[in-house]
Amino acid sequence: MFEARRQRSTWGLMFGLAEVTFFAAARKVRQSHRNALLAIGMNILQSIMFIAAFYLMFNLLGTRTVAIRGNFMLYLMTGIFLYLVHIKSLTAVVGSEGPASPMMMHARMNTIVAIVSSALSVLYQQTISLFVLLFIIHVAIAPVEIQDWNMAFFMFLLAWFTGCVAGVILLALKPWFPDLVTIIQLVYVRANMIASGKMFVANMLPSAMVALFDWNPLFHIIDQMRGFVFINYNPHYTNWQYPIYFALILLLLGLMGEFYSRKNVSSSWNAGR
Repeated sequence: MFEARRQRSTWGLMFGLAEVTFFAAARKVRQSHRNALLAIGMNILQSIMFIAAFYLMFNLLGTRTVAIRGNFMLYLMTGIFLYLVHIKSLTAVVGSEGPASPMMMHARMNTIVAIVSSALSVLYQQTISLFVLLFIIHVAIAPVEIQDWNMAFFMFLLAWFTGCVAGVILLALKPWFPDLVTIIQLVYVRANMIASGKMFVANMLPSAMVALFDWNPLFHIIDQMRGFVFINYNPHYTNWQYPIYFALILLLLGLMGEFYSRKNVSSSWNAGR
């Protein structure tokens, strides 16, 4: 009422929005630990333990021979790490502050800033973890040789982006069906342990089996990633265009749903539950 209103230019509004997004993303990174370096270190340790568990499983079950000829650790990384960045980005976006959150009372804070900051915090942590793990593999195990660095990193970004847009869909449904969204998220995470194709090579599957996984954009991304990393692997059943179209359609539907939910949600709904 007594606040003097100032006219701000378009660039000023964009800079203000970027500033709020940066601080919100930094807050997300530090949520797991007060020390940002330790938060990133814990994320790297989690990725190392995940890869080590699958390494032992492949060796104990004797399925290492089905891998692509080349660096076996890179084969694990192309599957496991893309799965991790996809699932973590989905989980972060679904867990971002909604329209009824107390964080929305802060000036210039809105749900789009909350979504973008959650997504960027995951991308920041996972990118650092990726390069640290590649450095460890290159120094301690075997030299890292990647056929096409640019497209391989693009697949990494595509796995993150598709996870984010899937999270936006669930976030839009969350105020209306919170319990159902939790179940869908759990089922999606568990199903992608197999449906993502991180434990097998798509070219070795029969055509009937490919149809069971072909719907999943992460299946295409992981298989294409292996094609860009290994010089002797050429994907026959997948392409990288499908995940892009799929993600853009989901993003459009998710933003429409989020806008509708933001206009209609009430903080009394959670109190009633």
